[in-house]
Amino acid sequence: MRVRKAVALGASLTLAAVLSACSSNSGGGSGSSTLNWWTWDDKQATAYKVCAKDFEKANPGVTVKITQYNVTDYFTKLTAGFVAGTAPDAFQNSVQFFPQYADQNQLLPLDDYIKKDNFDLSRFSVGVDSWKYTDGKQYGLPLDWAATGLYYNTDMLTKAGYSAKDVQNLNWNPDNGGTIGKMIAHLTLDTKGRRGDEPGFDKAHIKTYGFGQLAAKDFLGQSTWSSFVSTTGWRLGNKANWPTELNYNDPQLVKTMDWIRTLVAKGYAPKIGTFTNTVSDVDLLSSGKVAMETGGSWSASTFAKIPNIKVGIGPTVLGPDGKTRAVFSNSNGNTVWAGTKNRDLAWKWVSYMGSETCQTKASATGTFFPSIPASMDASAKALKAQGVDLTVFTDMLKNKELYPSPDFRNGAALQDAIEPLIEAYFAGQKDDSVFADMQAKTKSILNEK
Repeated sequence: MRVRKAVALGASLTLAAVLSACSSNSGGGSGSSTLNWWTWDDKQATAYKVCAKDFEKANPGVTVKITQYNVTDYFTKLTAGFVAGTAPDAFQNSVQFFPQYADQNQLLPLDDYIKKDNFDLSRFSVGVDSWKYTDGKQYGLPLDWAATGLYYNTDMLTKAGYSAKDVQNLNWNPDNGGTIGKMIAHLTLDTKGRRGDEPGFDKAHIKTYGFGQLAAKDFLGQSTWSSFVSTTGWRLGNKANWPTELNYNDPQLVKTMDWIRTLVAKGYAPKIGTFTNTVSDVDLLSSGKVAMETGGSWSASTFAKIPNIKVGIGPTVLGPDGKTRAVFSNSNGNTVWAGTKNRDLAWKWVSYMGSETCQTKASATGTFFPSIPASMDASAKALKAQGVDLTVFTDMLKNKELYPSPDFRNGAALQDAIEPLIEAYFAGQKDDSVFADMQAKTKSILNEK
């Protein structure tokens, strides 16, 4: 994510009406010692329980109740809570829905608390500006961050004649695919053991695809195509934040998508729909169906624990200039419901979750990347002792190769409008003209009030 793949780039939500902040009792109620916090991430729900215990010890009589809902239900339940006045005091939030909630006055501005407590926002490595709204107010604190890496089956790589060092400096261009294009072809095997760049290769009968599911309806491309096209200087929005249109018709993106379709046409990567939505990136690599794929940083420790398979992690590709690496990153946030009766306590909990002490303890699980650099370093050190090397991702931070997802309005409507068009394009039902249609739709949707 994690919402990354599903929500922050994710779940669709239709709001029946513009909601104002409710004044009725939130989960704990007026004077209650129970503080309710919600998340869609089962891993973070477990990880932050250690912080909850410490918080309760430091605040006698207070109970922190952490509740996790599946991402497909989470935002619907949250909206229902706004309406009924039973929303949680504080909750994990996605940039996709942040603007809607801010417009509806469902979020508590944190500026007065930040000023009063002299809370230093510079402690966070990424994501602070993502939670600042168009009114200039800060509505959330960064809770985590995510990026994309290259995951590969080391045994398959070795048998193909490559080493881990070869993966570190792969380059790409939309004309011939660069060095990663050659590697993808050579990693692909048909059912008779012939490689994609060898005579007699049968693209109709594939045993192992050289690369994973780039042909996907992912309308932001976070863990699919964005790490390729971003190296050309392309960015999703026409402005860094609050764009008025998304750059789907940019020639660089069109050429990138065309290149992805050539991988599919040659049998080097799976067609859209080859695998069901329930099959994860980890499943594909562990099954031997793909040799290499892009995947989220949040899956690093899971990949490392695949039984009987050693998985390597490499950085995303360098661009056509052989020097530029640019990685789309987003940060989920921690927000306080405007209708809570426990405002001071909710801020105290949210700000504690945004402390180095809490984030270091919680992120020791390795199931998410904390927003505070010192905590990230501690997490990386702890995981390295367990055999999980996160250097690829920490280097992205240090080398300033990450760029943030823009905030934009009407994210759910955008997803509903754009994903079917991307799917139709990769299914061969639409040609390149679809990208102009997509961009026109974003201009209309983003400017709806």
